[in-house]
Amino acid sequence: MPRLRRWLRTGALTGSLLLCLLPHLIWRALGRRSPWPRLFLGMAARSIGARVRTEGHAFRGDSFIIANHVSWIDILALGGATGAAFVAHDGIAGWPVIGWLAAQNNTLFVARNRRGALAHQISGLRAALAGHQPVALFPEGTTSDGSGLLPFKPSLLAVLLPPPRAVMIQPVHIDYGAATADIAWHSDEAAGANARRLLERRGPLDVTLRFLEPFDPLQYPDRKQLAAVTSERIAASIARHLPPFTCAAAAV
Repeated sequence: MPRLRRWLRTGALTGSLLLCLLPHLIWRALGRRSPWPRLFLGMAARSIGARVRTEGHAFRGDSFIIANHVSWIDILALGGATGAAFVAHDGIAGWPVIGWLAAQNNTLFVARNRRGALAHQISGLRAALAGHQPVALFPEGTTSDGSGLLPFKPSLLAVLLPPPRAVMIQPVHIDYGAATADIAWHSDEAAGANARRLLERRGPLDVTLRFLEPFDPLQYPDRKQLAAVTSERIAASIARHLPPFTCAAAAV
């Protein structure tokens, strides 16, 4: 059964891609902003068994989304719900198929460990924000076990000081509930092994996107302050919604 589930979900993912790819390329050829990457991400989330629901409301104007990071499913769920372009490390750009697909959604590839690259990366972020597409950043820099937050890396938040236009920061808590420990991608687990494990997982996967109150970045004129404020708000939401068994374990 696990193998059958993996093949069925892989087939559904492939079907979602084929359904969305041709119209996306047509939209691009016509010079129009394509809605198809967002539709594909939402369909892809459903294809692997994710049932996405939202609490709160995504900001309707220009927004910079800052979220916790637990799994690659975060991208499918959040992208499908918001249409955001993501900030990702430049190594992903070279991944077969995945890198090309990420580029179709205007992913901003950044070199986190390259000296002197920050100014260029901030310019790219400013250009994306000027295009009115929401931009989403996972400032932990990697996935965690979902029970809390890793330290936020504030460097890319310099794009908001000052913001290139009237833009609001919206913290988002991505919550997998009782399934968090089971689906989290952390430690040294290989990408392929994690994908296989999730594709073979039994039953649906409930994902809640909690859109927290947006705020004006001009209230905090320092990128470390911005990182601290968003981290505190997301961490508070995580603490409020930890499953009972997780809270008991943490207390021990």
